[in-house]
Amino acid sequence: MSDDNKVVAEVRESFGKGAARKIRAVGKIPAVIYGHGSDPRHVTLPAHQIGLILRKANALLELDIDGKTELVLVKDVQKDPVRQIIEHLDLIVIRKGEKVQIEVPVHVTGESFSGTIADLDAKTLLLEAEATHIPENVVVDIEGLEEGAQIFAKDVELPKGSSLISDPETLVINVHVPAAGRGEGVEEEEADAEAAAEAAE
Repeated sequence: MSDDNKVVAEVRESFGKGAARKIRAVGKIPAVIYGHGSDPRHVTLPAHQIGLILRKANALLELDIDGKTELVLVKDVQKDPVRQIIEHLDLIVIRKGEKVQIEVPVHVTGESFSGTIADLDAKTLLLEAEATHIPENVVVDIEGLEEGAQIFAKDVELPKGSSLISDPETLVINVHVPAAGRGEGVEEEEADAEAAAEAAE
């Protein structure tokens, strides 16, 4: 695990909405750690660092709590709907070698056959993976697929050590020709816009 995911957590003694507001005001985030049979523990974490780590799906954190290291998986993120600031985190203690179920984003590469559109019907798949080897995404290659082609969850190549929990018959990609009446130019523009958006990412 990279050093970026090493986070110093402070044990939290004050609770309630007022306390949470004060914590956020000084650039920290309240969080609760749920463990194996142990009582939930309340901590605060540095907001900026957590924000960077959470750009990746299924972030694993290495917490330093009073000098003791613990591995935790980010289970739930509560955000302010308007300002999109992280208000609270639920964390779950992980043991090395333990398996966890996680939603993993589907990443599409390649381009389907000219004149067709490939719809991404399932943006994530539920996998089981080792907690310390959670894949960032699963990759689906649509290069050259023709109208009528469909890719189901069972067809997706999974990263080593991961197994599929989602229904194997879940439709992930559906390739079709757009309904008549939409000019090809529009479609090409859309494709160009999508390509530009992807390049920008």
